Amino acid sequence: MNFKEEINKLKKEKNAIILAHFYQTPEIQDISDYIGDSLGLSQEAAKTNADIIVFAGVLFMAETAKILNKNKKVLLPDIEAGCSLADSCGYENLIEFKKLYPDHIVITYINCSAKVKTLSDIICTSSNAIKIVESFSKEQKIIFAPDKNLGSYINNKTGRNMVLWDGSCQVHDMLTIENVIKLKNKYPEAKIIAHPECKGQILGIADFVGSTTALLNYTTIDKSKEFIVATETGIIHQMKKNNPKKEFYVVTTDESCSCNDCPYMKINTIEKLYNCLKNEKPKIVLSDELIEKAKKPLLKMLEISK
Repeated sequence: MNFKEEINKLKKEKNAIILAHFYQTPEIQDISDYIGDSLGLSQEAAKTNADIIVFAGVLFMAETAKILNKNKKVLLPDIEAGCSLADSCGYENLIEFKKLYPDHIVITYINCSAKVKTLSDIICTSSNAIKIVESFSKEQKIIFAPDKNLGSYINNKTGRNMVLWDGSCQVHDMLTIENVIKLKNKYPEAKIIAHPECKGQILGIADFVGSTTALLNYTTIDKSKEFIVATETGIIHQMKKNNPKKEFYVVTTDESCSCNDCPYMKINTIEKLYNCLKNEKPKIVLSDELIEKAKKPLLKMLEISK
């Protein structure tokens, strides 16, 4: 079966749109209507006129799309596509944590469950995190959850002292300074670019730190011909498409492959995407009450990010 052809037919028949994260497989990226990072995907989900949204990403992303589109059908190719970072911050645990800091507001990274979003004053992504934090006065006390690496990076950049939840993304947190240096020794002319979910040591030696979209843009604008990339492998597909004459070297967690794949992102396949659109399931189901509570901090973020 030609999945690409069949998926395109179904999209037209059902007035469906496919939103994909940069960490999806190349064939899924190539058939998607929009490819982006969490901020871009949220903005796209908020304005789409499609009746069905197929989210080629992970569960928290599909939940976000549903929160912003209460009356639309939101589908996820594999309901098991979770997130280690989102899993690190449970709803009940955050409730207890908040009690320790009653005079703090909560800024939550979008990589969290819909329930955790309901405990937040505002959401942020890696694209707009600094802007969101700086929208509050220096005197404002803040809890930042769930990514401690991103939170630490923001603290360093803004001079804040946010209280950080002790969570991390396994894909980024497992990357080591030693492996970055090995690649730099091998490719001395290459610039080091890193996602802010990486550990501080890596961010400290990076030539550029940014969200997936920012990293992609940087490799296009910058005149360097080689880049050492400290994030998930999926972004390389777009980097190579945009810059066919440039070389990209992924920082790996081990020597067995030249990749750094998120096991959750890669659960989705083109066949699952086809079956999902054909059968209109797995479907994201959230209560009206949860949607209304989680929508408020998301809309605050989108307003500031215009």
